[in-house]
Amino acid sequence: MSTRAIAFELNGEPVAALARPLESLQSVLRAQLGMTGTKAGCRQGGCGSCTVHVDGEPALSCLVPAEHVEGRAVTTIEGLGTPEDLAPIQQAFVHHYAAQCGFCTSGMMLAAQAYIDRGGSDDHAAIQEALGGHVCRCTGYAKIVDAVAAAARGDSFDLTTTAVGKYTTMATGGAE
Repeated sequence: MSTRAIAFELNGEPVAALARPLESLQSVLRAQLGMTGTKAGCRQGGCGSCTVHVDGEPALSCLVPAEHVEGRAVTTIEGLGTPEDLAPIQQAFVHHYAAQCGFCTSGMMLAAQAYIDRGGSDDHAAIQEALGGHVCRCTGYAKIVDAVAAAARGDSFDLTTTAVGKYTTMATGGAE
């Protein structure tokens, strides 16, 4: 099977990769470019764990042929923030203890970031609608929705603590 060279922007940097016909963007991101934050969940577009931004809009990378991002801008969770400088949505997820196993978290955060970027509010029903199609098997979604609402409001966080009295803290790792 022949491959084709593709060039695009990944997390603000120009990159090149080789893609087989109809090879998924998810496969190229993970296998060739080391972006393992883009999860390989259902590989059918039903779980949302592979969500990335393509030109600022959320896309299920397992369904996007890699060659379709030629010349476009792709953002993965690795491009949202760094461990030293978390993006506000990442801070909110930490503060509200919205991630448990973490498998769905990158897709949830990128969908949430797109919602906020489009002017989304802290309205819980609207957040639930925006996160529709993103499956989390660990949480009851309440902490995730609370985190997105807080980020949408522009709340700031002291990451040595979580939401007051509700969850565990970063400082103790839950050993209260």
